[in-house]
Amino acid sequence: MTITSAMPTATERPRRTRTKRVSNRPALKLSQLLPSHIDLREPLNAVLVCEDCRTWCPITGMQSRVQKLVPHHTGKAGEAAAIHCRGSNRRIELDMTIPEWRQALTDADKETSSRRPTNVLRKPKTTPAPAVSQIAAQKQWSTTEDEPGDGRPLWLLRELKWASTAAAVRDADTKRAQRPAGDAPVEGLTVPLMTLHPKRPTR
Repeated sequence: MTITSAMPTATERPRRTRTKRVSNRPALKLSQLLPSHIDLREPLNAVLVCEDCRTWCPITGMQSRVQKLVPHHTGKAGEAAAIHCRGSNRRIELDMTIPEWRQALTDADKETSSRRPTNVLRKPKTTPAPAVSQIAAQKQWSTTEDEPGDGRPLWLLRELKWASTAAAVRDADTKRAQRPAGDAPVEGLTVPLMTLHPKRPTR
């Protein structure tokens, strides 16, 4: 029979502790922390956010000479591993009063509210421009005022018009190629191939 020991988990953060140990790290000044990371509404149960594990931790010794964070673990109580936080027993320097903390918290809330826009300005929706191929396709299926159509493509109407005049065009080309009998037309005269050397007239 083998006995397996379960991995210890983090315990609940105590409100008060009797240990006399004090961390050798420099003390945390309240004035250097964000007002929203401090809660002094109940002076005897004051808490703040630990800079190491980023969780809310009680401050012990509020009525004594030394104020410090209670020993705590980095994980969630009863779930995460029991890892000792470096911020345990760290001294806290109360360099601001409760009214000063409330005023700093109010000023921070006003500054945050001023950065938030009151009205949401939505951008108007614009239709995207058609592509070149789409424009060409629209032109092929559309007709102009000079060339009214009956729903058929423009290129088909032009082909039908060309077919209706093809016979007349062929007749005109045939007549243009015919030459009258007799002398050749002026544009058909032969060009002399011998080089001519004109002489100056004698006086």
